[in-house]
Amino acid sequence: MENDILRALRERRSIRRFKPEQIKDEELQAVLEAGTWAPTAKGLQDPWIIAVQRPDLVERIDRLNGEIWGHPHPFYGAPTIILVFGSDPAVWPNSFQDGSLVLGNMMLAAHAVGLGSCWINREYEMFRTPEGKELMQELGLETEGLAGIGALAVGYPASFPPSVKARKDNYFRIIK
Repeated sequence: MENDILRALRERRSIRRFKPEQIKDEELQAVLEAGTWAPTAKGLQDPWIIAVQRPDLVERIDRLNGEIWGHPHPFYGAPTIILVFGSDPAVWPNSFQDGSLVLGNMMLAAHAVGLGSCWINREYEMFRTPEGKELMQELGLETEGLAGIGALAVGYPASFPPSVKARKDNYFRIIK
């Protein structure tokens, strides 16, 4: 079986080298909108999506995430960072699942419009720090009741992974 969506699922790769130029507004809009169409538990649309393109904030997010990971530039020089937040998982147990689906939709949409993306972790830890909470306020978010779920580094790919890992044997099974 073959179609554009199945092909995109096979072709999309995590990109870790980006060109410095900013992505177009219509490309960003397409990616963000794709995130809003992700399924969410009970249809609550719990996640919050924040796109950051302002260079000083991009640099600050990169630095803060890097301090947690111990990596100097975890967003790989991407000009756009997309953050996904959700309700505190202690209050809404589906928060991480809902936010993960949003991130997955946006990664596929980025690929579909010719952008590269890479899922970046550590937002949960990052936005629990005092500086992270201060940043949330600057982004117009409440600091109580929300948790960082994940983020995407987004931009024009400067290079692509040289090869694709073969899928492992017995990755899935069909029981009839």
